[in-house]
This record gives sequence, C-alpha cells and structure tokens, in this order.
Amino acid sequence: MEISDQLRCLFSASAEERDGSYVVEVPEQEVRLDNIQAGETYRVAVLPSPVTDEANETQAESHHEQTPQTPPVEEGELRTVEIQDIGEQGDGITRVERGFVVIVPETEQGERVTIEITDVRENVAFADVVERVSFYD
Repeated sequence: MEISDQLRCLFSASAEERDGSYVVEVPEQEVRLDNIQAGETYRVAVLPSPVTDEANETQAESHHEQTPQTPPVEEGELRTVEIQDIGEQGDGITRVERGFVVIVPETEQGERVTIEITDVRENVAFADVVERVSFYD
C-alpha cells in the first residue's frame, strides 16, 4: 500500500454509534502536537484493524496511548524534499512521514533541496540545505 507524503497523523480508533451516526474520535495529542487543527476538514482513510478480539484491541489501544511515536527522522540524516510552505519567520517548511514538520532556513516555497537533519525534537526537526536539486534530476 502506498502512503501519501501528505499524511499528517496515524492512529487507531473505534467507530462508535452516536445519535444515528458513527464517530471516530481523534486523540488530543494529534492536535496538541500540531499535526491537525481543530475545526479544519481532513481526508480520512479507514483501514481494517489486524486486532480481532476485544481484549487484544483494548490492549493495543492502551499500548498506543502510552507509547509516543518517535520522530521519523534522525540527526545527520539526508533527504531530498520539496519545500511546501514558508513559516512566519521566513523559513521553509516541509512535511515527511506522518506529517512530521521539518524547518529548512534559506529556502523558497516549491524549491526542491537535499537537506541534512541537524536537530530533532518531539514534534519538529530542523535541517540545513546540502544541495539545491533540479526537478528533472
């Protein structure tokens, strides 16, 4: 299965019936980590759970809540990315797996660059440009 680079978060949840509709609750952590914004509209993919019985499902959900996801990048890692946006301070912003934000100074929106991750925090990483890449490479 191919996962889009635009994926902002990934979590497990149950669909619960409420007043004639079904509701999937988004964990507070996804909003707190700025993966998504309250009140915004998002596209949601629904996949079957590999967990089959209720006891295992409760255990899996409990484990998910207690184990924070580690950032999908490491210091010193090289990646080629496209700068998707410009932040308030004028730095380039790109997103990698699970919508994890990487801030890249001295770049422009739409620019394609090879970066080196220089600092990784819980919900954001910082990188320096190693090379500016042509879209035809």
